[in-house]
Amino acid sequence: MLLLDWLILFSYLCGMLLLAAYVGRKQANSTDYFLAGRGMGSASLAASTMATQCSTNSLLGAPAFVGFTLGGGLLWLQYELAVPLAMAALIWIIVPARQARVTSIYEILEQRLGVASRRLASAAFLLFRGVATGVTIYGVALILSAILGLSFTWSVVLLMAITIFYDVLGGLRAVVLSDLIQLALLVTAVWVSVFLLADATSWSAFFEHRTDTLVNDWGFTGNDYGFWPMLIGGFFLYMAYYGCDQSQAQRVLAADSDAGSQRVLLLNGLLRFPLVFSYCLLGMGLAAFASAHPEFINTLPQTSAGQPNFNMVFPTYVMNYFAPGFVGLVMVGLIAAAMSSVDSAINSLSAATMEDFVKPFKDLNERQTLTYSRITTLLWGLFSIVFSFQVEQIAPTVLEAINKIGSMANGPLLAMFVVALLLRGVSQKAALSGFAVGLLANVGVALFVPQVSWLWWNVIGLGASLLTTLTLQMFQGIGVKRAFYTYPTRRPTVTALILMALLILACCIYLDQLAG
Repeated sequence: MLLLDWLILFSYLCGMLLLAAYVGRKQANSTDYFLAGRGMGSASLAASTMATQCSTNSLLGAPAFVGFTLGGGLLWLQYELAVPLAMAALIWIIVPARQARVTSIYEILEQRLGVASRRLASAAFLLFRGVATGVTIYGVALILSAILGLSFTWSVVLLMAITIFYDVLGGLRAVVLSDLIQLALLVTAVWVSVFLLADATSWSAFFEHRTDTLVNDWGFTGNDYGFWPMLIGGFFLYMAYYGCDQSQAQRVLAADSDAGSQRVLLLNGLLRFPLVFSYCLLGMGLAAFASAHPEFINTLPQTSAGQPNFNMVFPTYVMNYFAPGFVGLVMVGLIAAAMSSVDSAINSLSAATMEDFVKPFKDLNERQTLTYSRITTLLWGLFSIVFSFQVEQIAPTVLEAINKIGSMANGPLLAMFVVALLLRGVSQKAALSGFAVGLLANVGVALFVPQVSWLWWNVIGLGASLLTTLTLQMFQGIGVKRAFYTYPTRRPTVTALILMALLILACCIYLDQLAG
C-alpha cells in the first residue's frame, strides 16, 4: 500500500476511537453499556447483526469457495435458505425474553427453570465464544499480515488495540454504530469490485461456470453439505445461534420495543441473503477474471504446500488493479469486517460474565457495575489476544473438533430455551437431564455414525433433549401447560420471511438450471 492508503486506514481507526469516546460519555449503568439503554432502532441493530456475520474470514473464504474450490460454487447459498425460516420461528418465541427485561439471554432460564440452567448455558457460551474469538483473531491477523506486510504480532496489535479501546469505552452503542459504518464500507468495496470485474470480463462470464447450487442429498452417506441437512439442520442451527447465543440475542434484547425486537429479526431474515449473494457474486467475478487472465493466479501468495492461496484472491486483485486511495478504502473494509466480528463477541462475553457470574455474587451500585463491565470487556479482549497466539500450537483437527463440539450443544441448548419460553411447569431437573441426553446422543452419532452430516446434530440434540425432558415430566407426574404471552406475532412479518425463503429457493433453482 502507498502512503495515501495508509493515511486512509489510520484516519478510519482514529475516527473509531473518537466515536467511542463520544458515545460512551453518558453511560451510567450496565444497561446503557450492554444494551445501549434499550433505545436503539431496529434497523441499526439488524445492520449490526449482519455486519457481525460478515467477517473478514467469510468475506475472503466465500469468494475462494465459490470461485476456486473444488466442489464449491454457489452451494454456499443453500445455507441461506434456512435463515428467514429460522427468523420467522424466533419472532414467535423471542419476545417473552425481551419482555422479561433481561440483559443476559440466559437469565430467562433462571426465571423459568432455575439458576443451574442459567449458569450451564452461560458457561457453555463463554467457553465456545471465547475460544472462537481467539481463533477468529488468529485467522484475520494472518490475512492482515499477508496483505499489509506486517508481522503477525503487529497485525494483532493493529486489529485489537482499536477494537478493545472503542469496545471498552463505548459499549454496545459504539459497537452498533461502528458496525453500521463497517457494513457500508464493506458493501461498497464488494460492489465496486463486482462492477469493475464485470467491466473487465462480462456479466455473462460470471455465470458460465460454478453456478451449481442444489445437491439433493440427505447427508447420511458422508456429504455434510447436501440440501436437506443444510435446510433442516441449518434451520435449528440458526435458531440456536440467533436465539441462544448472547452475541446475537443481545441485539434483540437491546431493541426499543417488542415490535422492534421482531423487526430486528425480520430485517436480518430479509437482507442477509442479498449481502451473502453479493460476495458470492464477487467470487464468480474473480473466477471469470482469472479465466480470462490466467497470469493473475501466479500473483497469488502461496500456501505452505506451494499452492496458490485462493483465500487471498480478493485482496490480491485489489492490490494489483485498484488505484491508490481505493486500495486503502478496501483495506479499511476488510479490517472493519474483522473488527465487527470481534467487538460484538467481546462485548457479549463481558455481558454474560457480569450478569450471570459477577452481579449475582457481588453487590454493586450502578457506577461500580459500569466500571466492572468495562474491566471485564478489557479482560476478555486480552484473553482473546493471548489465545490467538496459542492457536498455531494447536493441531487443526483440534480446532475442527472445537467447532463441532459447539454444534453438538446447539440442539440441547435450544431445547432448554424452548421449554423455558413456551411451556409452564417444566422442572429444572428434567430440563438439565434433557440437555445431558441430547449432548450424549450427538456424541454417540459423531462416534458411531460419522457419515451422518454434523448439521443433523442440531436436530438430533434438540429432539433427544425435548423427548427426555417431557418423558421425565410425565413420570414425575408434573403437568406441563402451554405458556401464553401478551404480545402476538404479526402474521405479515412471518409471511414476509416465508416468502423470502421461497425467493431464495427460486434463485437457487434458477442458478442451478443455468449450470445445467
